[in-house]
Amino acid sequence: MPRLITRGRLTQDYAKRLVATPEDREPAVRKLVEASGGKLISFYFTTGDSDFMLITEGESESTLAALLATAASGMVSDVTTVRAWTGPEFKAVADKASKLVGEYRPPGK
Repeated sequence: MPRLITRGRLTQDYAKRLVATPEDREPAVRKLVEASGGKLISFYFTTGDSDFMLITEGESESTLAALLATAASGMVSDVTTVRAWTGPEFKAVADKASKLVGEYRPPGK
């Protein structure tokens, strides 16, 4: 299953609601990810250029649909998602690439 890392920012409205009614948001995030057919590996609130990070496993389209539904709520912004590979998974990618090296023709040749 593809592993995705998603980061984003919380809106001011999200912060107001969370401060007014503090709660652990992981169960809500887990419920949404699982409803999309995925699995929540980790959920963190973070500092720096993003306010949260999730690591999920599942089909990319389903996970992206869940993220789009979240963004549509207006509670998060600046959401970015990247695919992640383990060392052995990326070795398999490199193995395939090594077989294709001779197939690439640089421009102008």
